[in-house]
Amino acid sequence: MNAGINTLRDRGFIQQVTAEGPLKELMEHGPVTYYVGFDPTASSLHAGSLMPIMAMRHLQLAGHRPIALIGGGTTLIGDPSGKTEMRKMLSPEEIESNGQKILSQLRRYLPGLQDGRSSAGARSAAAEGLFLNNADWLRPLNYIEFLRDVGVYFRVNEMIKSESYRLRLEREEGLSFIEFNYQLLQAYDFLYLFDEHACTLQMGGDDQWGNILSGTELIRRKRSKRAFGLTFPLLSTASGTKMGKTADGAVWLDADKTSPYDFYQYWINYTGDAEVERNLMYFTLLPVQEARELAAAQGSKINQAKHRLAYEATRLAHGDAAADAARAATVAAFGDGTGASGSADLAAIPFSTITRERLREGVELVQLLVDTKLASSRSEARKLIEQGGAYVNGQPAQDVKMRIEETMIESGAIMLRHGKKKFHRLLVQ
Repeated sequence: MNAGINTLRDRGFIQQVTAEGPLKELMEHGPVTYYVGFDPTASSLHAGSLMPIMAMRHLQLAGHRPIALIGGGTTLIGDPSGKTEMRKMLSPEEIESNGQKILSQLRRYLPGLQDGRSSAGARSAAAEGLFLNNADWLRPLNYIEFLRDVGVYFRVNEMIKSESYRLRLEREEGLSFIEFNYQLLQAYDFLYLFDEHACTLQMGGDDQWGNILSGTELIRRKRSKRAFGLTFPLLSTASGTKMGKTADGAVWLDADKTSPYDFYQYWINYTGDAEVERNLMYFTLLPVQEARELAAAQGSKINQAKHRLAYEATRLAHGDAAADAARAATVAAFGDGTGASGSADLAAIPFSTITRERLREGVELVQLLVDTKLASSRSEARKLIEQGGAYVNGQPAQDVKMRIEETMIESGAIMLRHGKKKFHRLLVQ
């Protein structure tokens, strides 16, 4: 059997790992069950979640079994790792709803992932992988028994040395006692999955290293068995922003929150030339050698590699048809990265409708920029126009008092643009 960990190492996924040699040997002798936790704090995962998801996929392709764990129980508390303030508390109903939406997104990347809370899901889990919610075993816990059974293995002086706790303790708002319990509960998750599903590997972002080690240590002390932990690098873009974030907010995996076209654009616009190989390795399933050859392009040809990255990432998130449409729309608007002019296929560019009657009266460009979300407010729209960043049908708008009129219709539409990359089509009815 493919070790799987070799793939993660070759593609740069591994930041830290416990006992890599024994883990590799274990993977070579049979399928290993591994898990990653996702907090259902929103109704969608975002592009920043793709690092662990893609690592899970690579291990699944190598023949190993994934468990995607939704933190329905731990989200009721909140993970302090990497956070400067306490998270908003969600109701169990909100968490359950978010979890089901996240499951549908994970299934695009992890084919055959089964809801383990159903009998059919549990039966097929050995081959396909499981989707679980830790609320199912955390909420029924007796607190006194939990402290006696698990808490006895934790030392407060060691816990507060971890970066996630230390950073919060240094801030004025401090760390709530409810959050302080998070590490114990995450360790218990690993122990539960070890006992119930023979799970021997936990993976996560590098800010989870301390929490992951607490789980491997709990298993060692209570079961006298070895379990493993592995973390991924924490990524940022060339501009220094956190992966999966833009000035406008998160880049969601839900097509209703971030359209496939905008998702495609994200990978082109926020991937620096030096990041092309890294992102091809992390966020596509292209073979390593092909990714390296694409990223080795020089000059303007590197844009072709960015288009391939955007296409492959969008295809995984939204399917072939959506990726094809996003690529066609991008080529229509900007060309294909080779210098060739675009085609006439603009169908995937964000659009809205406007009546011809309304245009006869004339509509403020400032208001249309707000209505189409090319600007967040009228003041931002005016500033955009004044700085020469607003375009109508490819021509810069010169006047903040400009009105969009019927005479500006071209091929049944009016094209608005913010800067070089953000388009919106007004389809005239």
